[in-house]
Amino acid sequence: MNCITLIGMPGCGKSTVGVVLAKTSGKDFIDTDILVQEHEGELLQNIIDYNGIEYFKKIEAKVLTELSKKNCVIATGGSAIYYPEAMNNLKSQGVVVYIKLPFETIKKRLDNIKTRGIAMEDGQTLETLYEQRIILYEKYADIVIDGGNKDVEKLVEEILNDLTRKKACKIQE
Repeated sequence: MNCITLIGMPGCGKSTVGVVLAKTSGKDFIDTDILVQEHEGELLQNIIDYNGIEYFKKIEAKVLTELSKKNCVIATGGSAIYYPEAMNNLKSQGVVVYIKLPFETIKKRLDNIKTRGIAMEDGQTLETLYEQRIILYEKYADIVIDGGNKDVEKLVEEILNDLTRKKACKIQE
């Protein structure tokens, strides 16, 4: 139980922060979007375009539910929180950290929303997706990090500090 799983909206910095966090903490790094692409031999957006959103979700859920790792940082796709069994699996392997950003920041960062491989239903807006997901991110998070106006190094520092505090609290219990 020594993995750190990062959750949050697309564009919040999970992959970028994850790489630096892995280097800083001496852990391996895994990006589950890449695992899904490897599983299918196709880019995320192509999986969605050619097979549909439900197929994509089925594959993503399978990859996340079957993932079994130790001593790593896991950057998940933004839709990981849709699969309770998968999130329970990730939580059983360590701590889940939600990188929270305001909607306006996410909107500014996602200029490639149509090609990025985001699990959105037909007709869904980025704002409704955000509102739907933040509830689930908060539900599954062990730690919530406010990512607003912070660089990668500051986010990594805050995550590590919160993990240290969390461990200290567990020891005292």
